[in-house]
Amino acid sequence: GLKSDINVISGLAQINARALGDGAGDHARCASVYLTSVHPTKTSGADIKAGVSVDQVAAQQVGHLTRLPSLELGLTRGRNAGQCDSGYSCAYSSNISWRSPSTPTSKEIVPKLAFERLFGGGAEREKQRARHLKDRQSILDLVKHDADQLKKQLGRNDQRKIDEYFTSVREIEQRIERSTHQEKIKPPEMQLPDGIPSEFQEHIRLMYDLMVLAFQTDTTRIATFMVGNAGSNLTFPMVGVNSGHHELSHHRNDEKKMADIQKIDEYLTSQFAYFLKRLKETPEGNSNLLDNSMICYGSAIGDGNRHSHHDLPIILAGKGGGTIKTGFHHQVKTETPLSNLYVSMLDRAGAPVESFGDSTGRLSIIDS
Repeated sequence: GLKSDINVISGLAQINARALGDGAGDHARCASVYLTSVHPTKTSGADIKAGVSVDQVAAQQVGHLTRLPSLELGLTRGRNAGQCDSGYSCAYSSNISWRSPSTPTSKEIVPKLAFERLFGGGAEREKQRARHLKDRQSILDLVKHDADQLKKQLGRNDQRKIDEYFTSVREIEQRIERSTHQEKIKPPEMQLPDGIPSEFQEHIRLMYDLMVLAFQTDTTRIATFMVGNAGSNLTFPMVGVNSGHHELSHHRNDEKKMADIQKIDEYLTSQFAYFLKRLKETPEGNSNLLDNSMICYGSAIGDGNRHSHHDLPIILAGKGGGTIKTGFHHQVKTETPLSNLYVSMLDRAGAPVESFGDSTGRLSIIDS
């Protein structure tokens, strides 16, 4: 079993996912606050603002050690425009990873494309990529001069957008440059369908398999996986549940609905267990990938019926290279920020910070 490899932590809160005067929109806030611990600006326009997510804080510090600084995966396409929840931009509901307060990190939902993101697409693609790199190297410098001139005539918002654009283009360039200098990893053999698998279970397991491969080959050390967009109303016929997830989460204590949502929770958690087992079966050094990892599985909504953001369901799996003692159910003091756990995780990831989001300290109960 996996009982001795995980901790269940009860009582943590994401206080910034609450309305705090902004009214409805708990789903958008749940997703955008989950890894950022920052209250998002209520807008359905382009002026979105959340915070840099914990995975990206780590990627900024240790991402240069691997070919990909981080990997972002999901199962459902999202949009970054329009409004999806009570006046909140769809960008908030569709993303958990944020590169900057106004730029979500786009997730890959097609297994084959995620594989190519990790390992490239074979020798011909590599040659093509090297050619592209040469062509693009100087383009940025050419337009930079014009952009600097243009910026003088723009308002602050537009200036920021231009800066962000250049930052992300520069990041991509650096990534390509790194991958041309780094020793090539022979891509592992993996049979992948074109497009999105029609079976949910095949899709979710392929994504988990890709994360195992990414860690095993040390292509990246940081990954996020958004199992569903916020407010998703997906059905789960494979466990006999034909009503949508979102409507069931508002069960109003109806026993049938509560039983159905439990079936979905158990099913999704069993898929997570599949991922942990795969990590545990993969040797690394004197131990295995799971022992050398720390994986936070959870949500920033504690009770879907009431849209509460305290007593969150949080599992911390893995021993963090021997720095986390596992096999416990910890009950923390009410209103302890989830961000305290993130500060402790960043310490172990080699990306220490004084504080993160609304943190009030570290979560020392996990220390080995």
